[in-house]
Amino acid sequence: MEAIVNKDTCIGCGACVGVCPEIYSFDDDGKAEAIDGDVPSDLEAGAVDGRDQCPVDAIDIKE
Repeated sequence: MEAIVNKDTCIGCGACVGVCPEIYSFDDDGKAEAIDGDVPSDLEAGAVDGRDQCPVDAIDIKE
């Protein structure tokens, strides 16, 4: 599983970072970003929850 943040859509609200800071963080522009590579299996539920909390649907999860 991989989490991908669309920087053009992200509004930097921080919902994903608040839900799962192990996967999501802020870049230098104040936009969310996800860790590179595969999401560890023990953090998959948090990654999905972070995506689901995004008010602008800027996060995609690839299986």
